[in-house]
Amino acid sequence: MPLTTTDCIILRSQPYSETSKILRLLTQDHGVRSVIAKGALRPRSTFGGVLEPFARGRAAIYLSNNRDLHTLGSFDLTRTGQALGRDLVRFALASLLAELVLRTASEEADPALYGRFAAAIDRIETTDPIILEPRGLAEAWALIAYLGFAPIVEHCVSCGRGLGAEEESYFDYAAGGTRCLECGGDRSGGRTRLLPAHARQALAQFIRGEVFIPERTAAHWALLSRFLAYHLSDAGPLNSLQFLNDAISAGMRRE
Repeated sequence: MPLTTTDCIILRSQPYSETSKILRLLTQDHGVRSVIAKGALRPRSTFGGVLEPFARGRAAIYLSNNRDLHTLGSFDLTRTGQALGRDLVRFALASLLAELVLRTASEEADPALYGRFAAAIDRIETTDPIILEPRGLAEAWALIAYLGFAPIVEHCVSCGRGLGAEEESYFDYAAGGTRCLECGGDRSGGRTRLLPAHARQALAQFIRGEVFIPERTAAHWALLSRFLAYHLSDAGPLNSLQFLNDAISAGMRRE
């Protein structure tokens, strides 16, 4: 098995047997990879207990040509994910971004995705609590746009007509964009919802990665959740969205 070294971020970590861990890594040079860290749970492991979500480091990986699970040889930590772990909402937001990558990325090298993800979780870690949820919405929609399936909000997905700045529209979850009122939308089955002009403009800003406080943050989370349910449903619902909803609710109760 060839040995390769690459910068990486741990997206997911779980125990395997009594002594090892399975990790899902976003690497700079080899896309998303699954690795086994043998002996990582032993008290005197050379990994030193650092293999936790959102830790960053330089990994040495023994790549197997005929297996999906590779072997982690070493991991030189450069940055921990502890700051995210100390705040439940920040950790949940980072987990949502990680699950988006896990659901859509491949083993092909994508240094730009690596850089985007690293910068996004850095911003989530350090942003002011007042704009933390809007920051999470902007990072999620901007990542969706980079991954290639952002909704169309500038024109009608049916007739192609451009939508005016003050024009209401329907948001069609399944079609992945907005419909003008003339083309209509079937709201009876929950496939579409009426989208006020200000909400469509807010969505466009989030897709561009712009952070601001919308009129109804909860409504934007609901729209994102329903959109992802239509477009990433093959492997079931995103667990991170429920985790995020619970974390936000817990934070509101404490306040």
